[in-house]
Amino acid sequence: MTSPIKSAEVLVVEGWLPDYAIQQALTEFKSGSYSLVITTGGSIEKGIYLSEYKNFAEVSAATFKKLGLESEKVVAVPTPVVIKDRSYASAAEFNRWLSDSNLKLQSINVFSLDVHTRRSWLLFKKLLSPNIKVGAIAAKTQDYDPNKWWDYSQGVRTIIDEGIAYIYARFLNWRS
Repeated sequence: MTSPIKSAEVLVVEGWLPDYAIQQALTEFKSGSYSLVITTGGSIEKGIYLSEYKNFAEVSAATFKKLGLESEKVVAVPTPVVIKDRSYASAAEFNRWLSDSNLKLQSINVFSLDVHTRRSWLLFKKLLSPNIKVGAIAAKTQDYDPNKWWDYSQGVRTIIDEGIAYIYARFLNWRS
């Protein structure tokens, strides 16, 4: 699902994305009218004893900087540790961070991976609308051919998992 807002001021990037998707997000940032990239994401569950970064928001922010994006254009917004509803928790933490910041945004684009983007878009819209317009941009996966997802075990698993998770987020997980 890709439905961007052409004049979005901020690109919100989910920090758990693979490096190739971060590169796609950087291309989007450079081609848009964005002033900031804001990365989200929870704690890293493997390798934290070896890494200076303790969450995906920090890892992806550092990746943007390593790829040449100026430090002042990247903000990491780590998500508190949660065991369920991680995407919702990231959207909620972004909303909390935004309300504490001096930014007065009219619109954002959420950048995620492939079919997961639809769920992230839904959750960010639930929390930010109607005050902030929320668009969505899906990075193209390299794990399978999205046009023939049924020919790949990873494609089948992704579509089924994300379909169930979207239904959960849309209909079963009511939030105030």
